[in-house]
Amino acid sequence: MAVESVVVRQRVEDLDAAVPFYEKLAGSTASRFAFAGVDLASVGPFLLFAGPDEAVQRVAGVTATLAVADLNAAVEEAKAGGADVVMPIQPTPNGRRAVLRHPYGGVFEYVGP
Repeated sequence: MAVESVVVRQRVEDLDAAVPFYEKLAGSTASRFAFAGVDLASVGPFLLFAGPDEAVQRVAGVTATLAVADLNAAVEEAKAGGADVVMPIQPTPNGRRAVLRHPYGGVFEYVGP
């Protein structure tokens, strides 16, 4: 398994106010979408999210998003190394994802085909 990129996750109180700052910082335009009651904006290496506390808690506990070339293989390899599956592979608006707790503590979202 090779991690192709890492996305930093950041909760913000006001997504509309935060997006211009991160667009300038990243030098790219935000792609906005909603998922599981949370409003999100992907801007370069940042994933900004906002929403009601109850909905945000579902995504706030994840340290970062790891993009991988083969999601099935990455999940199996992580499990073989001692990771626990918090959320199995499932479809999302922009691909597939799984959430795993690494054996040394971090909780990471894996995304990929």
